[in-house]
Amino acid sequence: LNMNEIAEKLNLTNGAITMHIKKLEECGIIEVSTATGKHGTQKICYFHEDKLIVDLKKEENEGNSYEVEINVGHYSSYQIFPTCGLATKDNIIGEVDEPRYFADPERINAGIIWFTKGFIEYRIPNYLKANQKLSEIQISIELGSEAPGFCDNWPSDIYFYLNEVELGYWTSPGDFGDSKGLFTPAWWFPNWNQYGLLKLLSINKYGTFIDGLKISDITLDDINLNYKSDLVLKLAVPEKAKNIGGLTIYGKNFGNYNQGIKARVLYEVMNVTVNDNT
Repeated sequence: LNMNEIAEKLNLTNGAITMHIKKLEECGIIEVSTATGKHGTQKICYFHEDKLIVDLKKEENEGNSYEVEINVGHYSSYQIFPTCGLATKDNIIGEVDEPRYFADPERINAGIIWFTKGFIEYRIPNYLKANQKLSEIQISIELGSEAPGFCDNWPSDIYFYLNEVELGYWTSPGDFGDSKGLFTPAWWFPNWNQYGLLKLLSINKYGTFIDGLKISDITLDDINLNYKSDLVLKLAVPEKAKNIGGLTIYGKNFGNYNQGIKARVLYEVMNVTVNDNT
């Protein structure tokens, strides 16, 4: 929109919005360019990001956290069914639609993984100490469905589990290929899927959430975690799903976000009582 259109939609004057536009541009949220219009030059404002999340909840124990990033090929277990495959930034690993190649040692370098149904698991490292308690786990991951070729309207119910406890599911709307992924390599087939949607899975004392929307009442207490616990994340398209439309996981060098599976672990430091009686 140009400045006049923004002012009209907000019912404000151009002068009132100029300062706000300048600040949004300075912090990289929008871009402003000059174009020729019917009445001379005009400033056109573009939204620079494709998603903006505003977290209104005050962060508890701010600073008590650690983050890790797991390559999408660094899975610990799987059971998948064709159509399926995996690829690095340079080539397909083995052959498509052949699950045996998911055991190939080169899988560790995979930047994209896809399958029609089944599951894949990742181990999140647990670095907590004895006097620390989990308060929230946040997982950021780019996901999509898996259709033959691609199909923007191809719903798939993707289920999430932590230590085999079902957290809930999110329905991916499609397997997107209408435009090339920002980081998808040039050799990737143009009639295949190109990018997914960046989703944020959160588990805390209030429940389980996708992008801030609650998908179940499962809390961390229901999983009974402590500093010695394994943290095994499972992504699945199970037989029970209403929409069995597959799963594509985008990692580095593929999709629109150029990231692996990012996990952030928040924790509380508990007071330890020392007994002086010996």
